[in-house]
Parts: sequence; structure tokens; C-alpha cells
Amino acid sequence: MNRPQPSAVLELLKPITWFPPMWAFGCGVASSGASLAEHWLLLVVGVVLAGPLICATSQAVNDWFDRHVDAINEPMRPIPSGRIPGRWGLYIAIIWTILSMAVATLLGPWGFAAAALGMAFAWAYSAPPFRLKRSGWWGPGAVAISYEGIPWVTGAVVMAGGALPPNETLLVAALYSFGAHGIMTLNDFKAIEGDTQMGLKSLPVVLGVQNAARWACASMVAPQLVVIALLSHWERPLQAGIVAALLAAQLVLMARFLKAPVKNALFLSAFGVTLYVSGMMATAIGIRAIGATV
Repeated sequence: MNRPQPSAVLELLKPITWFPPMWAFGCGVASSGASLAEHWLLLVVGVVLAGPLICATSQAVNDWFDRHVDAINEPMRPIPSGRIPGRWGLYIAIIWTILSMAVATLLGPWGFAAAALGMAFAWAYSAPPFRLKRSGWWGPGAVAISYEGIPWVTGAVVMAGGALPPNETLLVAALYSFGAHGIMTLNDFKAIEGDTQMGLKSLPVVLGVQNAARWACASMVAPQLVVIALLSHWERPLQAGIVAALLAAQLVLMARFLKAPVKNALFLSAFGVTLYVSGMMATAIGIRAIGATV
């Protein structure tokens, strides 16, 4: 039996996509107020679980069940190009799922439960019968929760010894998850042709390019405005100012994106999202400061 080369497997697992959930887990850790010196092992395990394991699994699952779409949109991807031969794409997804859940046991019951939920979303997003990615609403929503909300809350819970995080943490995690729906929508602009042919109802296909672009921007901006208001209300003016400045820079990039969404989606995804997630960490530090004053 032909076996894939390690380089093809690494490409299948898409390391570039691991950063958002790893960063979100880090935000959860930062917001918890726990000592990193005392809990460094939990931090390492959580970051590895969020990125190289669970997120990587989701990429393998997606590429396997999307191999026919990728043959149109990205024929040089590992599976349609034949560099991942036979059913190896599926085998890798299954192996990584088992490995992920084994590692998740190191984070205790809450960490394991969160990993199981994230893994359920990873498979439901791409695999039948759910195949949530067929919807431009449910698909990006599932990914947004998995990439931002679940790892953020998990980081906070695990570092607090299993105790539920304060309402402030839950609220901002939910807000940034909502905004991530717009980030996920940006990814759909590069696949309009294939999605149309394969009947996938991404927002650029359903709403049209311009309306989908407006939604992507609005859904990113709105929760950040709420976060700024909350930080101000919680008497964290420094963090509120940082998030406001980062949002202002995003608005400049969004103006360019809206002029030519298909052409500039990757540009906004690369630079605008960096500013977005930087605001997440500033917010997490603000929440940590709130806890320290209680």
C-alpha cells in the first residue's frame, strides 16, 4: 500500500490554521489569573491539544470530505493531487482523533469534555450526515465556536482547577466567537466557484459577494464595540483603548476589502484578523486585572 510522505501529511494538517485556537486557549489562561509557573504543564498540553491535535484533525477531516470540491478549487491539495493516496486522508483523521482524545485526558474531566465537544464540531462541520459547512450560517458558526469560544473557556477552566470562569470571561468569549463568524466567512471568498458547483451554500454564494462582505465586516466589528463598552464599564480604560485602536485599524483594512472582496479577502484575513486576535489578548488581560481587584 502506498503511504503518504511526511511533508504531505503536514500540509494536510495545515499548521497555519492552528494559531487561532492555540491563541484563544492562551487568552483563557491569561484571563484566569492563574500562575503560569505552577501550571505550565497544563498550558503546554492545552496549547498542543488546541492546535496540532484538534485543529489539525479538523483540517484532515475537512480535506477528506472536501476532496471533490478541492479538485475544482485547489487541485494541488494533498488529497486531490494524489500525494495523500487512497483512503489515507480518512485514516489520518481517525488516528488524530484518537490521539487528541487520549491527550485530552490530561486536562481532567472539564478539559476532556471540551475536547470532545470541539471534536464533535470538527467532524459535524465536514462529514455527513450533518456536514454543517453546507450552510454559510451554521458552518462558520461551528468553526468560530471551536476556534475561539471553546478553547478560551477551556483555558480558563483548566487553569482554575475545574472551576467555572466568571461571567466576564464567558461573555467576552461568546462575543469574540460571534465575531469569528465573520472571519470564517472570509475564507469562503476563495472558493465561490467550487462551492457553487458542489451546492455548498456559503454566504458569498447565497448572499452575493458584496452582501457577504458587508456581513463579514459587521459581524467582526459589532462584538468588538460591545467589548470596548464592557471594558470601559469594568473600569479598564487602558484595555478598552487598545481594543478601540485595533478596531480602528481594522476598519481601514475593511474599507479596502469592501472595494474588491474576492481580491482582498486574503489580505483582510491575514492582517485584519491579526489585529482582531490582538484585541482578544488585551481583553483577557483586562479580565485578569478585574479578578485581581475583586
